[in-house]
Amino acid sequence: MTTSTTKPPLPPTPTTLPPPFQNTNPQPQLLALGAEAHLYTTTFLLPTQKCILKHRPPKPYRHPILDARLTRHRILSEARTLVRCRREGVRVPGVLALDAENGWMMMEFVAGGTVKERLQSWREMGGTGEGEVKGLMGRVGEAVGGMHAVGVVHGDLTTSNLMVRSSWDEGGPSVTSPDRLQRSGEEGLDLEGEIVLIDFGLATQSVHDEDKAVDLYVLERAFGSTHPEIEDSFQEVLKAYGESYKGAKVVLKRLEEVRMRGRKKSMIG
Repeated sequence: MTTSTTKPPLPPTPTTLPPPFQNTNPQPQLLALGAEAHLYTTTFLLPTQKCILKHRPPKPYRHPILDARLTRHRILSEARTLVRCRREGVRVPGVLALDAENGWMMMEFVAGGTVKERLQSWREMGGTGEGEVKGLMGRVGEAVGGMHAVGVVHGDLTTSNLMVRSSWDEGGPSVTSPDRLQRSGEEGLDLEGEIVLIDFGLATQSVHDEDKAVDLYVLERAFGSTHPEIEDSFQEVLKAYGESYKGAKVVLKRLEEVRMRGRKKSMIG
């Protein structure tokens, strides 16, 4: 739901904003452009209450009626999944407001950086502590296990969709105090912090071991391609996952089958 504070915001694009936000001052700042949705940073109720606006703009290549139905379904589905996870104690952004007809949802701003950003910064700054990496991997495994335990499959588990929220960010979405801004420069070296799962646009509610195993396989492949230098440490993710909820070990056995199918597909092409 956010990126590290060192990244400058993209320029605003008022013409693509949904109706309630076209005349707000200051205007929402474009954070990311995806194939299905645009992400903006803005505020909720108070100027200091930072939040994320997710907008699914109309798709001109779709029939208007079909597009409206798909947009409404996807916004409501993602919101329901987030609410369910939040209610069950899974760390995800809170839903603040939504308008399914106009295709937008406001969510809690998660202060911190993605696992991908933190690991890259940690490596660039000369980080060598194996214990820090193992600790991070363990918390990732626990977070994914907690989500699967409540019957939610993410559908797009990558290190860009896992946030690290450090101890000084636990106060919530408002991170404008001078002390926090000053300390934000330290985040690159800090692998400590709780894991928050974000971007549930492809999530489904499922109790099937196969679906959960595929979720883990996608995450494993993401670590292997994005962070090959610590690929061996992914075992810490699986170890923590296996201890996170009843039934997790069955999913890990199914993961072996999913890996075999993946290797076979790679060989065949």
